[in-house]
Amino acid sequence: MYARLDVLHDGLDGDDIGHGTTNVDVNNPLREALSRIGAHDPLHLRIGPEELAVTTLDGPVVEKKVPLPQRRLRGFAETQVIASGFDLRAELPAAEAVRFLRSLPRGRSRTAAAAQWVVPAGRSLRPVTRPVPGAVCLPGPERLVALHRVLRYATALRLYGPAVASGSTAVSSAWEVALPGMRLTLTLSPDAVRGFSGEGAVLEALATDEAASDAELVAVLLSWEPRIEVADLAARAGLTVERVRAALTRLGTAGRVGYDTAEAAYFHRELPYDADRAERHNPRLRDARALVAADAVTLDGDFATVISGDSAYRVRDVDARLSCTCQWWAEYRGGRGPCKHVLAVRMTRQGGTGDAAPRTATPTTTTGNAR
Repeated sequence: MYARLDVLHDGLDGDDIGHGTTNVDVNNPLREALSRIGAHDPLHLRIGPEELAVTTLDGPVVEKKVPLPQRRLRGFAETQVIASGFDLRAELPAAEAVRFLRSLPRGRSRTAAAAQWVVPAGRSLRPVTRPVPGAVCLPGPERLVALHRVLRYATALRLYGPAVASGSTAVSSAWEVALPGMRLTLTLSPDAVRGFSGEGAVLEALATDEAASDAELVAVLLSWEPRIEVADLAARAGLTVERVRAALTRLGTAGRVGYDTAEAAYFHRELPYDADRAERHNPRLRDARALVAADAVTLDGDFATVISGDSAYRVRDVDARLSCTCQWWAEYRGGRGPCKHVLAVRMTRQGGTGDAAPRTATPTTTTGNAR
């Protein structure tokens, strides 16, 4: 899962607030210090370029900056793209939220492999056995146990997810607990046994040279905005809304923007990693570029043939949607993003290699609260 705690304006009391990102691990000493804080005890938080420092009545605890693992880099990028397709599906008042969350299993059951679904029913939620329009996927419900620790402070529970239809496969969803001055959101991957790094939601945008050049232009216009208005950004950049959204996807991959489901908007941020390296290490994207470089793609109208190893795969274009005869496509039907053959065909049709990546600026990091 991907978890994010947003501390809102009402939750902050300080005048030294800047912009930046610092990657730390929260270890046991800090966990224990936070668990001992009383309802009226003071807490001082300082986030700087190299560390996070927390001071309580028991004294200070410092967590030093650590590197981001490669899989998390791809996972961070994927979650922003996936969440941008979510809409608010249901909202429960505090009492119903507590009742529903406490009714969920705490351990992994025998049926955990099968995704569960819920639909709004008055002020609560009703489980259904299959996806229907308006339903929200709940893959691995035991993962929401992580929300139990904050239930006594909850004021509401909001559910976000993509539009689904009868017969839809499992999809991601976001579960947000509203708290005084804060929001805690858990975004669940479509399967409890796999993370977000292999979902493939960013690959379409990464495969286009146009989105790469657009991303460089859009990046110049970012100004640490807590809410990026796509229409306004499109007007300032002189681009269509669709091209700006593709550019924001690339910038999300570069760690330059995130997506806030509660605000239904992107926000500017700077994650401390090398975007070029994150793209180069995406296996499908890397393999697709190799196929293009080897002239393995032959175009024939709405069809294309891709030679990969000893096999030839047929890629078909139906209503601007590409499909493939490979095993990956047969298994996932595009549910985990395009296969390498589809990516290679898309790159070839655009006459590029998808090599360009948005330039990453050195983050401006100051002491203060970071999102």
